[in-house]
Amino acid sequence: MDGGDVLGEGQPGQGDDSQRQTGDGGSGGEPQPQTAAEILGQGKAAGGGRKTVAARVGLTASVIAGVAVAVGIGGLAVMAHTSGSHAGKVRAAGAQAKGNPNATPLKVVAVSPATNTKHVNGATTVMVDFSAPLASDSVKPSFRPAVAGQWQASGSTLSFVPSVPFSPSTHYTLVIPGGRMGLHSDVGGLLAKSKQIRFSTGGYSQLRLAEVLSQLGYLPMTWQQTGSARVPDGQATGGVEGQERLAYSPPPGRFTWKSGYPASLRASWIPGHPNVVVRGAVMAFQAQHRLAVNGVVTKKLWTKLFAAAASSQGNTVGYSYAIVSKGSPETLTIWHDGHKVLRSLANTGISIDPTASGTYPVYLRFRFQIMQGTNPDGSHYADPVSYVSYFDGGEAVHYFPRGSYGSPQSLGCVELAMNDAKRAYPYLTYGSLVMVTG
Repeated sequence: MDGGDVLGEGQPGQGDDSQRQTGDGGSGGEPQPQTAAEILGQGKAAGGGRKTVAARVGLTASVIAGVAVAVGIGGLAVMAHTSGSHAGKVRAAGAQAKGNPNATPLKVVAVSPATNTKHVNGATTVMVDFSAPLASDSVKPSFRPAVAGQWQASGSTLSFVPSVPFSPSTHYTLVIPGGRMGLHSDVGGLLAKSKQIRFSTGGYSQLRLAEVLSQLGYLPMTWQQTGSARVPDGQATGGVEGQERLAYSPPPGRFTWKSGYPASLRASWIPGHPNVVVRGAVMAFQAQHRLAVNGVVTKKLWTKLFAAAASSQGNTVGYSYAIVSKGSPETLTIWHDGHKVLRSLANTGISIDPTASGTYPVYLRFRFQIMQGTNPDGSHYADPVSYVSYFDGGEAVHYFPRGSYGSPQSLGCVELAMNDAKRAYPYLTYGSLVMVTG
């Protein structure tokens, strides 16, 4: 690279060849030394204020009062200021391009997870195997979207340990940069082309959801870990981050039912799969943590669940289960924390509008309400009711004045006498299961 490439182009038409060979007014012989003022003066005179100067043959570079002068033979050169900051930028730009083009090219041998892999464990360690060890100052791969963590080299393998797990149900792209500005081996071999590895993470485990809800007292059972959960080196083992890792890979453990509940409750439970028992527990958790009470397991719910588990913030209202029997007489029975706390007569729906059988969690509650609807004859009703707990659409357990209780009389709701409704209401909290049978 000549002086013009580095410092700029000379200005044509300034002086003749004899002047450039021998200096101003010279007649040959040895060049005469010039002072800095003379050189700068020539530049001003010849270039109209431009920083250019005619230099003698053999003069290659001078540094005068912080100004560098570079001259090619027979040409004019630009004087460029070489302050420390500018020189540092030049050196930094040159240092970005690494590698030796003549060395054996670097190649990607394998990547885990492989491209287009789905349902990847978000707590996984990403590994890239190369054909040779990387140089210590080589650039590293990156992720889109960005993920906090560290790359660690071991031989020709590069491993990424995330500081926090990858987000669930998210698409990621691993970018392995190539070319002059990309990865290079310890002998200077370059990765010819950049590579992109795309994968997507799976969701959190339903089994772990039940484990944590059980630990926090939202299920009618306990859970005890039976083995030690192995967490890779460098990853968090406690707190919220540790809880999140376990949500991807649940540790082994055992569920144990608490005594005192009827067998019908156990029949609704399926470990590791969505079921109404877990849904009710989720709704109870949502209510206590000021989330929408809908039983939908969202990322926000998981975040609050991790925090509650890390701080051992358990259920504050206990666990309730109710059975509405459409036998003769019709009854409502409630269990709370393994104890039967209420058994009363009840009215369910008449034949034209019966109370649907099934198991449902309480999703809405009112101390008092004007309940409105349409009677079988098409007329409209607006009745004041108290101690209302909705469990299935428009069907609720509540007080309604009747001359008697224990037989089908309602339009689908479960009606109780005032004292019984008042006693039932504190137990039929959000997420409490109401099973209608018979």
